[in-house]
Amino acid sequence: MTTPNFKLLLLLLLISFVSNAQKKADKEEWQSLFNGKDLTGWDIKIAGHKVNDNYKNTFIVEDNMIRVNYKEYERFTTEYGHMYYNKPFSHYKIRLQYRFTGNQVPGGASWNVRNSGIMLHSQSAASLGLDQDFPISLEMQYLGGLNAGERTTGNLCTPGTIVDIDGKLAEAHCINSTSKTYNGDQWVTAEAIVLGDSIVYHMIEGDTVLVFTNPKIGGGYVGKNHTFKDGKVGGEAEWIKKDNTPLGSGYIALQAESHPIDFRNIELLNLKGCMNPKASNYKSYYQVADNTTCTFNK
Repeated sequence: MTTPNFKLLLLLLLISFVSNAQKKADKEEWQSLFNGKDLTGWDIKIAGHKVNDNYKNTFIVEDNMIRVNYKEYERFTTEYGHMYYNKPFSHYKIRLQYRFTGNQVPGGASWNVRNSGIMLHSQSAASLGLDQDFPISLEMQYLGGLNAGERTTGNLCTPGTIVDIDGKLAEAHCINSTSKTYNGDQWVTAEAIVLGDSIVYHMIEGDTVLVFTNPKIGGGYVGKNHTFKDGKVGGEAEWIKKDNTPLGSGYIALQAESHPIDFRNIELLNLKGCMNPKASNYKSYYQVADNTTCTFNK
C-alpha cells in the first residue's frame, strides 16, 4: 500500500520535473554571429570587387570587434561594402552594439558622415551584381550625431523594397525613427525583432523607435525613380518579376559606407524552430514552427 508521504513525494517530484522542463523551454538561447577572432561565417561583397575580396582590408577584427576600416584607402569612390552572415533567417531577434569612430575617409559623400547600418532580409552576397552598391534588403540605418541639431538612429532605408507604416504604403526611401541623437564615439545598443513578412520592430537602447509592416520587393532601387538597372542589380529581370511580392526572409549584413564604425556583441535569437512540447529542443518563445528540427529523448 502506498503511504500518503510517498504520494506527496511523487507529486513534488512531478511538479519539479514539469517546472524544470518549463524553465528549459522558456530559456532564451541566443547565438553569437561573431566569434570575436576572425570573419569565419561571413561573406564580403564590396562594389566593383568579387565576393570575399576584402578590398584594402575594409573589414577587420580587432579587440573582439568587427571594424569597418579605411586606413588603407587614400580616397573612397564607389566601394560600398557589406559583410553577410552566411545563413538566412526569417523570424528572429538580433541585437548588437555599434559606435562610429574618427573621421570619414576622403571622397565619401556628405550624407555618409557617421552613416552605416545593418541589412535585414537581404539578398545573399553571391547574388549581387559586380558593381551593385546595396543589396535588396531592409536597412536598419545607424546615424551618429553631428554635434549640431537632432539626428535619429535606428531608421529604415529600403533598397529595392517597400513597407507599410501605420497601415499605409511608405514611399520614401528612408524613414526616420523617433530615437534620440547619439553624438560622439559612444557605444549604442540596437535591436530588431523581425517576424517574417508581417512586422519588424527597431529598438535603440531598449526603446522601440520604429515599427513597420508588410515588407515587399519593389518601389524602385533607392526610391521609385531609381530602377534596379540604375543600381546595377544582379539578375535585374528576376527581381522585376518579384515586384510587390512579400519579403519574409534573407540574410543579415553589416554595412561599410565610408565612415569607420565598430560592431560588437552581435547576437541572434531564432524565433523559428521546434514547437512540439514533447521534443527536447522545444522552445516556448518560438513564433513559427519548423518541426523538422525536433529531437526527442529516447
